[in-house]
Amino acid sequence: MATKSITYFEHSGSGNTEAVLAIVDERLKEGDIKNVVVASTSGATGVTFAQALGKKTNLVIISTKPGSKTPGVWEFDPANEKKIKRLGGRVIRHTHALSGLEKSFTERFSGISHSEILAESLKTLFSPGTKVGVEIGIMALDSGAITLEKTIVVGGTGATGRGADTALVVLPAHTNNFFDFHVLEILAKPFTKD
Repeated sequence: MATKSITYFEHSGSGNTEAVLAIVDERLKEGDIKNVVVASTSGATGVTFAQALGKKTNLVIISTKPGSKTPGVWEFDPANEKKIKRLGGRVIRHTHALSGLEKSFTERFSGISHSEILAESLKTLFSPGTKVGVEIGIMALDSGAITLEKTIVVGGTGATGRGADTALVVLPAHTNNFFDFHVLEILAKPFTKD
């Protein structure tokens, strides 16, 4: 049996980023985890994590793919990408594992896909950051940026601004083996989805 603490934030959003970073840094001290995967749309959250963890661990920053909001445009700031690399992290551009191609069919023909139901369930039952954490764990493993081992994933609630408010320890899985994915520990998450 193990007893672990979970930090619950009163509200979701970017105001929790520094606290999440401290929680992740503390969890890394246990020595059993080598990979930290962080979601970052513009790169600002990625830089924050790279400044603290870029030389301590295999730090992978997952961005949205170019065209997520505007066709042909990547929202990630190229200056942030350079900073992250200089600080020892790496940036991966990847299609969202829990929407991707299926979202095109939903938008064109209506209805909803299995992946979108899963994504909405994770957001509703736990938090948007939990959904993001699961998704970026898959994306990092699919891209080859991490190996199949215990990993910390960090997500946030995009609707309330950028930043991190959720951290999980997971055993990731590839897209084609999704049901092998396991959330092992919840390190931090918000109480609310606001």
